Amino acid sequence: MSLRLCPLLLAALAGVANADEPVYFLPQLLGAQYTFVDQHQDALRSPYRGPLSLEPRGDTEQSHTFGAYFGVPFTARLAFYFDVEMFKGEGVSNATGLGGLTNGDVIRSGTVSLGKRAYVARRYLRWLLPLGDARHAVAAAQDQLGGEEPDRRVEFKLGRFAASDDFDKNRYANATRTQFMNWSLFNNTAWDFAADTRGYTNGALVAWAEPSWSLRYGVFQMPTEANGQTLEWPLTRARGEQLELTLQPAPDAWALRLLTFRNLARMGVYRAAIAHAEAAHTPPDIRADDHDGRRKYGFGANLELPLADGGETGLFARAGWNDGRTESFAFTEVDRTLSVGAQLAGTRWRRAQDRLGVALAVNALARDHRDYLALGGNGFVLGDGRLDYAREQIAEAYYRWRVVAHADLGPDLQFIRNPGYNRDRGPARFLGLRLHLEL
Repeated sequence: MSLRLCPLLLAALAGVANADEPVYFLPQLLGAQYTFVDQHQDALRSPYRGPLSLEPRGDTEQSHTFGAYFGVPFTARLAFYFDVEMFKGEGVSNATGLGGLTNGDVIRSGTVSLGKRAYVARRYLRWLLPLGDARHAVAAAQDQLGGEEPDRRVEFKLGRFAASDDFDKNRYANATRTQFMNWSLFNNTAWDFAADTRGYTNGALVAWAEPSWSLRYGVFQMPTEANGQTLEWPLTRARGEQLELTLQPAPDAWALRLLTFRNLARMGVYRAAIAHAEAAHTPPDIRADDHDGRRKYGFGANLELPLADGGETGLFARAGWNDGRTESFAFTEVDRTLSVGAQLAGTRWRRAQDRLGVALAVNALARDHRDYLALGGNGFVLGDGRLDYAREQIAEAYYRWRVVAHADLGPDLQFIRNPGYNRDRGPARFLGLRLHLEL
């Protein structure tokens, strides 16, 4: 939805009698949304627990997110985007106890000390450099002004946004508010991307886009501590870098994205933390081993395969790996991940705007990370006090029912074996109801 001046005022401002010309320097409301999630976690087998375990007696929590999204065209190539959001509520078990957490919207909650007031999610400049005359139409949407963009271009972004806005995107598993809710299904959880507690950071991106491929590089500020809200400066001391190649022969064809990342930050090393703990006869503490100049790297692959219904029915898969030697620092505690799933359009049962999604994910830890947890160490989402290691296995199914225009409602079911990579606990079951309103 955009705000437009009447044709006469537009002509007066632009000096021409053409109401279709863009109104530069005039803010446009590109969208607004509200999402409500009511999620229940059943009681689970729990012979012991730690400070970051799933609640053994079960839990029920509600979360609310509100957002308004603006764009300001400065020239035909340069625009400014500004987003405001607010989060209220909590995640079940205080959003801990799992590598693949069950409500993606709780990323926006941050820590308890951040409060529940409105905050600036994004503020950045985007500039396009055309490399040819061919153009395609783009509709107005969140963080996208309507109009035309060159098919071949170089793109620059600078400011505050999320690394996941531009990397690891997937048509069928990319939006926790309308698609899969589990963290391991809307992002590659082995990609420990630079972010503050809410999931945003400051940085720069440059992209080369061609009709059948694109190449993106981004560099962003890392937090000063694991899952911290304060961002490190300068970039020479700490930064997160990612490079992604996307292959897509046509707009509605299959797409393959290949990602690599490297983080430089004040991180701990699991094996060093274990050695210090054994010498002192205490549980290991990864934060006590934090030092500047530590590095973490990894890789990811991301596939989407449209099958029918104009691409609204299709398959997806992701795979991710990181070295697992240094501290999980920004997103979640996953060192290896593999996920597969499908989206079905409701056309098959005469509900063209409805969607059904089903998916599976498996998460794993590197040996140093699992040994650290087994000795009683805590991360920022994991800490059972001990560990009988097994891969975390996740299944999720959701239905999105289009009630009326701009309003979706539907259930979400999740089943997780070995929650927090611990075969001594679980299985864990989650039942959710999601309402999403969007303009």
